[in-house]
Amino acid sequence: MSDTRLSFKEMCARFDVTPRTLRYYEYIELLAPDREGRSRFYGPREVARMTLILRGRRWGFSLEDIRQWLLIYEHEGTQVQMRTFVDMADRQLADLAEQKKNLEDMMDELKTLRDDTAKGIV
Repeated sequence: MSDTRLSFKEMCARFDVTPRTLRYYEYIELLAPDREGRSRFYGPREVARMTLILRGRRWGFSLEDIRQWLLIYEHEGTQVQMRTFVDMADRQLADLAEQKKNLEDMMDELKTLRDDTAKGIV
């Protein structure tokens, strides 16, 4: 494996993604590998973008949000991109907090129902 460029297969292996996923990320313009004939090669820029894409997905961001955020860097630079990320992160943290509260409420309700049911069968 080359230190500067990864083949399509190497990129899939490095990030543990399917070929379909990698092709889809290219199709929606998240990645733009170099092409030599039918072969695709991913340089440091694409590796860094893939790292950011997978982090964003893990944190619950949509692919469109990630795509827009990556475009900001290309068009407006790092400072604007960082400010945008802070705004996106604040919104996502609020959404996750709401989801956490809803899960805790459901768990409490289920525990109560389980406990009430258990008392009835003892």
